[in-house]
Amino acid sequence: MAFQPRARTPREFRRRHEKPKQRAKAGRREENSSYQYVEKQAPNSKDIVDRTFNSLHHLGTQRFAIPPYHEHFDRWLLNLRNVLSEFEPSVPVGVDDRFMQDSARILSEIELTLQERRLKEVSREEAIRVLSQKLSEARSLLAQVERQDATKAKELSGQRDRAVKPALTRIGKLRGELDRIVRMRAGFLRGISKKTKAQKTAETTQRLDLTKRELANIEKSYATEHEKLQADHESRRRQVLQQIEGYQKEIESLEPGSEVNDALEARRLACDALITAIDSLLQRNKSDSLTTGSSERSARGFG
Repeated sequence: MAFQPRARTPREFRRRHEKPKQRAKAGRREENSSYQYVEKQAPNSKDIVDRTFNSLHHLGTQRFAIPPYHEHFDRWLLNLRNVLSEFEPSVPVGVDDRFMQDSARILSEIELTLQERRLKEVSREEAIRVLSQKLSEARSLLAQVERQDATKAKELSGQRDRAVKPALTRIGKLRGELDRIVRMRAGFLRGISKKTKAQKTAETTQRLDLTKRELANIEKSYATEHEKLQADHESRRRQVLQQIEGYQKEIESLEPGSEVNDALEARRLACDALITAIDSLLQRNKSDSLTTGSSERSARGFG
């Protein structure tokens, strides 16, 4: 009996049976995915009111730690207006004229306050900038005074050295001549008499004394000039140092203090006032709602 090979299933036949399964799986995935979608509910009025109060509290306590503070004011005001813009459409019965007037007044007042703070801080910054420039110029002037006086002192010292040099040279020669005369031996056989020796000694000593007095006068003159130069230098230096000290004190007095700050108190009061205005609005709407409901019940009872 001959062996009969087993017939193989055609590939196309298998593919035809696999396609329905794939479509069924895809359908189940789409069906399951539909259950995963959950519609996001819009926040109710209470959630919006709570969020508004939290935002106003945050803005009322927000600090600006690093000056210049005025650079943060515009952004803060924009955030404040955005909070009100998000709140007003959420009120079911709408906001009334009183709330609109109160909120507009509060915003106008805090905007004016921050504008005044901005001008004050900008003015302080400009004053500090001008004083810092003057301080820098004064320090440069002090360095210039020091250089100029050092140059003048050096020039004066050179003039003194050149002025006394001839006198010192003459004094050296006269002393040498006087020593030579003193060492000479006087006598009949020595070529010079005692009288002549004494006369030459006196004349040389006199010229030496005159030259010494001339040198002393020159040195005194230059010493006086040097003292005058030092006095002028100290006067100019003291004047510039006083200017530097004055500029430094003015700058220190303009440093951020009680007058220039981040306006926290004013901003907090504005946010508290807005919270009060919103609370009053909600109370009025609640009262109006109760009044309307009572009127409707009375009307139905009458009918």
